[in-house]
Amino acid sequence: MPRLRRAAGGLASPRLSRREFFALAAAAAAACGGDSIPASPSPTVTGRLSARPVAQRTTLSPGAHVLGRELGRDDGVIYVPYSVDPARALPFAVMMHGGGGNSMRMDFTLPLAEEYGVVLLLPQSRKGVWDAVVGEFGADVTFLDGALAQVFSGCAIDPARVTLGGLSDGATYALALGLLNGDLFTRLVAFSPGFIKQVDRNGKPRVFVSHGTRDTVFHIYRGQEVVRQLREEGYDVTYREFEGGHEVPDAIAREAFAWLS
Repeated sequence: MPRLRRAAGGLASPRLSRREFFALAAAAAAACGGDSIPASPSPTVTGRLSARPVAQRTTLSPGAHVLGRELGRDDGVIYVPYSVDPARALPFAVMMHGGGGNSMRMDFTLPLAEEYGVVLLLPQSRKGVWDAVVGEFGADVTFLDGALAQVFSGCAIDPARVTLGGLSDGATYALALGLLNGDLFTRLVAFSPGFIKQVDRNGKPRVFVSHGTRDTVFHIYRGQEVVRQLREEGYDVTYREFEGGHEVPDAIAREAFAWLS
């Protein structure tokens, strides 16, 4: 089994379709240009997601599906394990990359998704930084709602095992969006989060938090404070503190997937 440890700013593994991702990115860059069109006012985005599991059978073929392929760009990956029974309701997880990263920074979760039979979505933020981490909910939520709808229409997902997670800024975003949409996400995973954004709360998802004692990006106090706040509000929190930096050790990643599946 390859090592799964990943730092938030580490390089993506060449595993899967890295070459294809670079080719898609180059094609998208070449396609940019042309006359600008005056933008119409954008509708208010509340952060509430409408997509819900609907499929009774998994019809999406096993393996990796590149989102945005038909538009010549990289919007992330949907991964369907090869080992799953199409007639069985499956656990599902969204794993969100850190700030300035891309979806393939979370590719260390792919072997775990296969091992534990978890349908996986690795989304790509619209501008490299998740919107509500630095401002308000916007284009990232709109995109994510569409990506979720695509998963839910093609895969039989167990509504009791729907997880939203992430690393670093992706963890901060997952907590914000997950607490707001706790009537959809039953579990939240936060690897080295920065803080809890104040949002309306819906539902009561269980939460898994991990943080390194030598983290120089978000001090260990940040993770401890996140856990303290959630527990004071009555959330069921599993907390794993480890000797290390801004990263996801093998054992932590494996425990999180066993927990969410």
